Amino acid sequence: MAIIDLGELRHDRDPEELPRPPRSVGRPLRVALVLLVLLATLVAAAPLPRREVVVLPAALGAVALIADDLYLVVEPTGLNGSQRRLDAYRLPGGELLWQVPLPVQGRYWGMSIQEGMLLIAGYEAMAGDPPGTVTIALDPATGKFRWQQPGSPLPVSGGGLLLETGDEEQGRTLRVVDSCCGRVRWHVQTPDGQFTFRATESGVDRLVLSTADGRVEVRDASTGAVRAEADLWNPTDRREPGAPTDGRDVGVQAIGDALLTLGGRPATVTAYDLDGLRLRWRTELGEAFYASECGPVLCFQGRSEELQAIDPATGRRLWTGRGWIAWSTRDGLVVTTANDGGAMRLAVLDPVTGAVRGELGRWEMVPPTRPDGPVIGIRPQPGGGLLVAELDLTTGTARPLDVLREATGDCQGIGYQLACRKPTGGYGLWQLKP
Repeated sequence: MAIIDLGELRHDRDPEELPRPPRSVGRPLRVALVLLVLLATLVAAAPLPRREVVVLPAALGAVALIADDLYLVVEPTGLNGSQRRLDAYRLPGGELLWQVPLPVQGRYWGMSIQEGMLLIAGYEAMAGDPPGTVTIALDPATGKFRWQQPGSPLPVSGGGLLLETGDEEQGRTLRVVDSCCGRVRWHVQTPDGQFTFRATESGVDRLVLSTADGRVEVRDASTGAVRAEADLWNPTDRREPGAPTDGRDVGVQAIGDALLTLGGRPATVTAYDLDGLRLRWRTELGEAFYASECGPVLCFQGRSEELQAIDPATGRRLWTGRGWIAWSTRDGLVVTTANDGGAMRLAVLDPVTGAVRGELGRWEMVPPTRPDGPVIGIRPQPGGGLLVAELDLTTGTARPLDVLREATGDCQGIGYQLACRKPTGGYGLWQLKP
């Protein structure tokens, strides 16, 4: 018989427990994945936060504009809609402040706040006559009527408003009034001819009156005093050699510290000191019909879509481009493809060399209510709504900000807030994501 030795049986303490097996390294990952799935399920089941949009009313046929922090709506009233009522809402909340009837029947197109007055500009409806312009001043806090004058308003450097009535053929009346009360500071009646002005950041500071026979007069906008006068293209002894002879074809513009005359065939531009009317230079451009300030250069636009850049100090041509329409901004020179339907195809140029700094593509620029605000562009989004971007007019780049699914267009900007028409009627005010 075989015997198996099991050893000696003892009743001592139990042997020490064996160490626990090592924890599986995959377990934390599995737990984390389970938690993520649970979290995603909870988020999907919870309702998404609603996009906050301030609804701003505007009936069909109403005109809606923004002035500072006021949303203003001119509503048609009466049986045939010939009367007008102005509704004012406080932004950004959209609370109704006041409603007042407008004292003049007509079509209103401009609203701004100048020196504490709300100015409403429009065309006055007059039976049997062409419409004349009218300006109405209201208290922006209460809507209370302050004064009314014929003409459309322009702010004057140093205070006051310039009001113009009449036209080039029948003559004009120019008046500068105090913003507070409409009191006339000075006025002048002019014969038939052209009228232009120099606008600065603080307002209009020079007025230029010219007649077809070449008489040019420069006035101080604040006081009405004559600063300079001369016969620039009248065939007299004082006429500058080489000046155009057909006054009806001569355009007059005030840009920077220069007065420019442009006319003749081929087109010739002549530059004079604005305050002294002393001849600076004369340059033949070949083809151009108006000038604009493009930062450090002068831009001349031709009817054949030719753009020419001229040195304002010497009259020397710096560069030429075709197919562009240009305008200057505080950041650079922006051009758009001429005769391009729909949203404009924008590009940014170096104003001195004409080199393209950047291509922005197709955007509709939103008119800002503040000159120091961001430049906002919009364009239709596939599937509906608007794509909104901030446009950098120095580098020529666009930074997308938002997609507004309930906006259709007709937008106005207030910094990083955008008011646009909604398909269901009225406007919406959206806070953009800067």
